[in-house]
Amino acid sequence: MRLILHLDLDAFFVSVERILDPKLNGKPVIVGGDPKYGRGVVAACSYEARAYGLHSAMPIRTAYKLCPHGIYLHGHFEEYERYSNAVKNILERYAPLIEQASIDEFYIDMTGTQIIYGSMFAFASKLQKEIWDELHLPCSIGIGSNKTIAKIGSDCMKPKGITYIVPGMEKEFLAPMPVEAIPGVGKVMKQHLNERGIYRIADITKLSADYFSVAFGKYGVDLWRKAHGEGTEYLTIQRERKSISRETTFGKDVTSDEELKQTLFYLTGKVCQSLRKRGWEASTIEIKLRYIDFQTIIRSKTIKPTDDDKVVFDTAWDLLTKAKTRRVAVRLVGVGLTNFSPASEQEFLFEDYELKRKKMFKAVTKIRDKFGYESLKFAGTIKS
Repeated sequence: MRLILHLDLDAFFVSVERILDPKLNGKPVIVGGDPKYGRGVVAACSYEARAYGLHSAMPIRTAYKLCPHGIYLHGHFEEYERYSNAVKNILERYAPLIEQASIDEFYIDMTGTQIIYGSMFAFASKLQKEIWDELHLPCSIGIGSNKTIAKIGSDCMKPKGITYIVPGMEKEFLAPMPVEAIPGVGKVMKQHLNERGIYRIADITKLSADYFSVAFGKYGVDLWRKAHGEGTEYLTIQRERKSISRETTFGKDVTSDEELKQTLFYLTGKVCQSLRKRGWEASTIEIKLRYIDFQTIIRSKTIKPTDDDKVVFDTAWDLLTKAKTRRVAVRLVGVGLTNFSPASEQEFLFEDYELKRKKMFKAVTKIRDKFGYESLKFAGTIKS
């Protein structure tokens, strides 16, 4: 029998923003788009904001109607990433196996560690306290025999809750819960189930697996298994990062090529900074362009592996200028990197231009890591 913990950082983006600015404590805080322009969605919101009916992925315009007095922030992604890494560092002190499912949630396989840590509930409490004491981040933890049960458990007692599902009691634990408590059951599936008179997880278990197979195919069988407390028992340890990208939706639609160029230059610096922090180079550069009528164009080009801002920007700008064939205002622009390889630094008898630039960017990355991205800008971004 496996022993899996699911650790979920409560309202993570908001929690980090409150660390950066304690004046936000106790107030309805929304991280996402700018309601002034009515664009974007809610990326995260505090529990004070949720009391007004707000939730993640809600259109920012709707959120503003429900909570006009809320504090709306664009957020600091670099800080979210930094705090997420700090949490993982704490977990690595204790856990033999960790899977980071997203920036704010982790699966931890603690099978066989009871002999070291004793009561797993007490251990979870210790872990929760340690993360709070060191980072001031609240979290909730679910403990179960598989990933699905552990994840549902961590959702039960938010915020700052710990839920332990006794092995063998999974089906009974799930029975009274609404069907949407099962991971993966969204609005559409919930509606399909409700139309069949299925509102609680217990209603699923009263029907056969064949019924769900006929009604929903392979997904239906998986749903039936989850309702019975079954789930994946083993973690996916290696998760290869497939892409690094940044994009921005303009508050006011852009017609100026110069403004597009400035924005793309800034976004390129961001993705290259992330690339170098991981010790990678990228071979494929991709741009994204969205017009005011929502027509979206994506173009990419594969070049020699690089982590150089100038090389990436020159390639991205060339792609963008060739892709932009309409005299229509632009709503969104973005740049992405894929096809990664470890960064190499060949030694030369006499340092050539490329090697000097590599050393320069390494220094730039260190300075920005220590003092923040905005502490050092290249000439192309001063204007923006």
